[in-house]
Amino acid sequence: MHWIDILVLTLYVGFLILIGLFRHNQSSNSPEEYILAGRSLSLPAFTATLVTTWYGGILGIGENTFLYGIQTWFIFGLPYYIFATMYAYWIAPKIRSANHFSIPDHFNESFGKTASILSAFYIFILSSPAPYILSMGILIQFIFHIPSWVSMVLASLFSLIYIWFGGFKAVIRTDIFQFVFMFLGFGLLLTYCWAELGSPVTLLTSLPEKHVTPLGGNTIQYVIVWFFIASWTFIDPGFYQRCAAAKTPEIAQKGILMSILFWGIFDALTLITGLYAVQLISPNNPLFSFPLLGKNILPPLVYGIFLAGIFATIMSTIDSLGFVNSFTFGRDIIGRLKGQHLNIKSIRMGLIVSTLLAWGLALIVPSVVKLFYTIGSIIIPGLIFPFLLNIWKPKCTVTSMLSTLWILVPVIISATWMGGSLIFTQPLLNIEPFYPGMISSLIMGYFIIK
Repeated sequence: MHWIDILVLTLYVGFLILIGLFRHNQSSNSPEEYILAGRSLSLPAFTATLVTTWYGGILGIGENTFLYGIQTWFIFGLPYYIFATMYAYWIAPKIRSANHFSIPDHFNESFGKTASILSAFYIFILSSPAPYILSMGILIQFIFHIPSWVSMVLASLFSLIYIWFGGFKAVIRTDIFQFVFMFLGFGLLLTYCWAELGSPVTLLTSLPEKHVTPLGGNTIQYVIVWFFIASWTFIDPGFYQRCAAAKTPEIAQKGILMSILFWGIFDALTLITGLYAVQLISPNNPLFSFPLLGKNILPPLVYGIFLAGIFATIMSTIDSLGFVNSFTFGRDIIGRLKGQHLNIKSIRMGLIVSTLLAWGLALIVPSVVKLFYTIGSIIIPGLIFPFLLNIWKPKCTVTSMLSTLWILVPVIISATWMGGSLIFTQPLLNIEPFYPGMISSLIMGYFIIK
């Protein structure tokens, strides 16, 4: 790589850390400031931080587009627009009006302490930055040819050091900065690809047939399960935290709708450039389709800016989920077990624990898309229906034992199904693990509420 590209990346990371550390004492003095930025999030800040948080698996997006074409939009784009829109109108205003800090607060209110701690443990797993630390580590290893464990350590340090001191305000400041680089980097890549390889219309006519079909050569069941995994949005702690931190319920709602618009634009950038990679890149390296395409198309300096854009896309997700993860462990698990409400020291300890967990998960499941799929398929069924019940009927209470079973049993079923699928190298009865867990949760919820 050209020295000027290395310089651009170095300056980008250095400036990012400086932005994150700016005025950190202001956040560290107040627990509420540290966790929710004083519930003062404006519409532009809300939109920027939500948009940037969503694309940490950018290498996986490139890989999937390279292998399956426009199917990527049908599993990682469209479903999330639908569920995010539902979230904006039905859930976001209620979250801000409730004045809770986290999803487990809702479980504690309606279902009791045991259910809230169990839900917090699930969210701790669900919000792990593991897929994104893995993605960043792979990228650093690819660029600088260093051992994988060193690259994962660097990925963690680059993305998490400033939130230790600055809390959620540091996340917001850096996300705004990274928002600019995300769109700038992929905008430049699309411009150069268009100039060198022809228009997107010409591109579509030259692609293999499976790359221009919604299924991408996969089964309809596979595509549908990804659609349902997108219901993850309803229990996404990053969504929740930003809605809770918004100045008003109206900002929470409008911020999500604005984010959908920017997601659509960014999805168009990544999908089209990913399809250009099919024409130019060897099939041996689909995971690196974006950086390899940039290396082949972009001149020095522009390539460095593009790599900074990829860094921004991943790092913005690592810092957001890393902070949510540490907060969940420190306050919602340890804090509830000890009877503490807000303790910054415990939250910072949670940051260490969450980082170690992320490294472990990344080593066990060394695939970004597979890691995302595995965690979502197992955890979502145990959380989504109990949480939605609490949002829509906050005064509806369920006994501690029944609510605990409602949260626990679907996860056990999905995890068992996943284990069987791994043993037999295909889904049991050709049914994806997500479905049995969701069906069991729906059935249990019906009888519990009744």
